[in-house]
Formats: sequence, structure tokens, C-alpha cells
Amino acid sequence: MKNTALTQVHEALGAKMVPFAGYNMPVQYEGVNAEHETVRNAVGVFDVSHMGEFLLSGPDALDLIQRVTTNDASTLTIGRAQYSCLPNGNGGIVDDLIIYRIKEEEYLLVVNASNIDKDWEWISSHNTKNVTMRNLSDDYSLLAIQGPKAVEAMQSLTSVDLSAIKYYHFEVGPFAGIDHVIISATGYTGSGGFEIYCKNSEVKQVWDKVFEAGAAFGIKPIGLAARDTLRLEMGFCLYGNDIDDTTSPLQAGLGWITKFTKDFVDADKLKAEKEAGVSQKLVGFEMIDRGIPRHDYRILDANGNAIGKVTSGTQGPSVKKAIGMGYVKTEFATPDSEIFVEIRDKGVLAKVVKMPFYTK
Repeated sequence: MKNTALTQVHEALGAKMVPFAGYNMPVQYEGVNAEHETVRNAVGVFDVSHMGEFLLSGPDALDLIQRVTTNDASTLTIGRAQYSCLPNGNGGIVDDLIIYRIKEEEYLLVVNASNIDKDWEWISSHNTKNVTMRNLSDDYSLLAIQGPKAVEAMQSLTSVDLSAIKYYHFEVGPFAGIDHVIISATGYTGSGGFEIYCKNSEVKQVWDKVFEAGAAFGIKPIGLAARDTLRLEMGFCLYGNDIDDTTSPLQAGLGWITKFTKDFVDADKLKAEKEAGVSQKLVGFEMIDRGIPRHDYRILDANGNAIGKVTSGTQGPSVKKAIGMGYVKTEFATPDSEIFVEIRDKGVLAKVVKMPFYTK
């Protein structure tokens, strides 16, 4: 079990620690609902240093990225980031990721912790033009400072104008007394804020200064459990739950990051799937009758026939209702369609709704 550079800090704060993606991670501190509301209304900090970082550089770095990802990375300028995914050659998804253009011929790929080795091997297997690849995952830490007060709370720590960094843009600059930190206006909560990339040797200083600066704004540490409820209220996919090697980006509602203006792994397969129409779709739904949907619960039609399964589900702390995501046959994917979630051998009424569930 790996530790992050901040594991002892979390333990000292009384965090409940759990194994996650091979790491010892804080799942909660004071409680999921309280931490969730801190991020929605003020500012909270997640240690997500378990995420993977690959640095690709050289004249053919973009070519490699274009071939292994679905989105069009040629549109990236220095200082911009892009959400994308790695198709697996069989119509499924190796992983989803964020691509940062750091320099003219240098890109940072940020991947899911559970897929670091798998992603590295997959990208490496397509590296036919000697692109320089460095796996920085064990050397770098990542803090997600999220919430509507993040800009105001963190501005004293940097000369960079945080309010000027647009969504999915980033700056490399001084932060919390450390030079050359990536300050990225990205996150997984839907409540605004930043993600801070720095070296393991620097992250304790950054953490301490972030909490000093944020004290007047009610800043708190936030665990992975609240990260999950926050992202689910936004309808953001979680790899291993809502997307995996068996689901296509088109089925998962990721057609917007699947660009057929270039050639990439599975381009022909996915184009044919788009033309034929998908047989199932990932939808959001809310429970009408009482019950909490959970991962892998069956979804039924009115006659009790299985039409899909739940991929994520919870009681949404901000929306105050039981919500979920799941794959259903396409004919049941229209908003307001009635579906039933099988909970303890009983079909419980729900309806399909547009995502996100939460809006400010």
C-alpha cells in the first residue's frame, strides 16, 4: 500500500483512511455531508496525489497524443487543458484523462490512479516515433482546492491573478512560496476552484500555507467520499464505475470528446457505432419512490424485465434526493422515462433526468 506525502497529516487530522487504487487515502474527516457542503458553499482541499502524471515531449508528442486519444489535442494552446479518453482498440475505454499543453512540444497527461501502469503500457505501445515519456506519478503531489471561495481564499498565496484563469486553463507560477507550480482551473466537483501540482517535497509547505490562507474562509480538508458525491451530482463519470473497458465513449455520453476530424485508435469502430446508433446509453436518474440506488443494482422496465444497471448512486447532499447514473437500453434513455431500480428484490420507481443533477 502506497502513501502520499501527506498521509501522516491526514492521520493526525483524524481522517478515516482506506485502501484506494493501491494507496492509503483519506475517505472522510468529519463526515461526508458536512464535507460536501463545505465544498459547495465555501472551500475544501482534497489530497489527490494518487493520480498519475506522464510528461510527453518532443516534436512527435502531439502526434502520439492524437493517435491514442479521442479528443483533438491540436486545438490546445500553451496554458490550456483538455478532457479526453484513451480508446482501447475494441470500442471501450482504457481510461479518461486530462491533457495539459505545458510548452510548444511538451504535454502533461493526468490519469486515474488505478490505471497508471495500464495507461503507461498502452501509450508506450503506440510510441513508434521515440517520443520522450516520463512517468512522474511517484514524484508529484496534487491538491484540489475546490469551492466558490477558492479564488478569494487563495489569492494571497500567489502573484498570479486567480480570477483571470478560465475554466480548463492553467498558469505555471509561484504559489505558497514555491516557484513553478501548476495552478489549474480544473476539478471534479462542479463548484469551481483549482488543482495544484507540485513536487512531493513541496506539498507539505503548500498544504500548510493553503490552510493558513483559507482559515478565514472556513477551509477544511475533504475526503474521497465527498469527492464522489460531489462529482455524481454533476454527472461526471468515474472510471471503473460509469466507464471502463466495456463501455464506448458514445454510450457514455462522451461524444463531445470524440472527434472524427482526425485518425485515432478505434476511430472507424466508433464512427460506425455513431452512424448505427448506440444500443445503450448512460443516463442520470432520480428516485421517485424511497430507496438509494447502488453500483450494479439492476434497472428494470415496468414489466420487471432487465434493461440495464446502475453504475453510481447516492443520496445527493445538495440536491436532497436519491440520484444515480446507469446504462439503459436506448429506448428508455429519454428524460422523464420511467424506470425501476431493483432494491432488495423489489422494483423501485425512478425517472430519467438530464444531468447535471446540481446547478448553482
